[in-house]
Amino acid sequence: MKFMLKLAVTVMFFCLFVTPVLGDSSRELMMATTTSTDNTGLLEYLAPEFTRDTGIELKWVATGTGKALKLGENCDVDVLMVHAPAAENQFVDNGFGRDRREIMYNDFVIIGPASDPANIKGSSVSNALKNIESDQAVFVSRGDNSGTHKKELALWKSAGLPIPETESWYVQTGQGMLATINMTGEKNGYTMTDRGTYIKYEHTAKGNPKLKILVEGDDFLKNQYSVMAVNPDRCQNVNFDAAVEFSDWITGEKAQNMIAAFKLLDKALFIPNAR
Repeated sequence: MKFMLKLAVTVMFFCLFVTPVLGDSSRELMMATTTSTDNTGLLEYLAPEFTRDTGIELKWVATGTGKALKLGENCDVDVLMVHAPAAENQFVDNGFGRDRREIMYNDFVIIGPASDPANIKGSSVSNALKNIESDQAVFVSRGDNSGTHKKELALWKSAGLPIPETESWYVQTGQGMLATINMTGEKNGYTMTDRGTYIKYEHTAKGNPKLKILVEGDDFLKNQYSVMAVNPDRCQNVNFDAAVEFSDWITGEKAQNMIAAFKLLDKALFIPNAR
């Protein structure tokens, strides 16, 4: 009799405490994303509303797109929000991702000191990079295989220039965008950044940043962000249902309106464009 009573108590304990933990884990979503969505504060702004609407707790790791995609390949996350379309499409083609959807965009800009020693202000991207290379002005690269780094490498190529990885004036940080911008300021150099992170940097500097936007507006500088779920056929433990809920939510009307309303210094950091 004592054994049966003890067994009943044990079963009750398991039902009361273990089952809710398992249930809670199914309502958690792990995302790998870029540093720009984190640095700007966009995710801290969106995540509470997503949780209120769905009951799913969103957690994330912010890193370069290359590393984010690797986390997806390794089944370490459930969903990705990144900004390197060619690499994303390859990720899907290789069977690691599903249902890639566009969410929003901003653009890349080249920034540098107001004194502009390489005289690039108002130039095309190609001419700006040629001037920087000719003058051997300091250029600071993220050097981290992020979406921004991938775009920067493509810009050197489109300008008909070799990637100056071995040049003393070309500095690679291996860090996120804000850290790279701050190092650029210390070195009085140039770098390329997405506009959203630049606005965050500008806001932190109370509207008077050391580095200014000098080159902008080229069609080639568009910076598209997308979301995609990790493929459950590759990763059996992925929380695919929650990933789909997030994809549906962030491409839906409410989240798209929130993204449009997300501003600093009365400037939009991202432009929603979900289809």
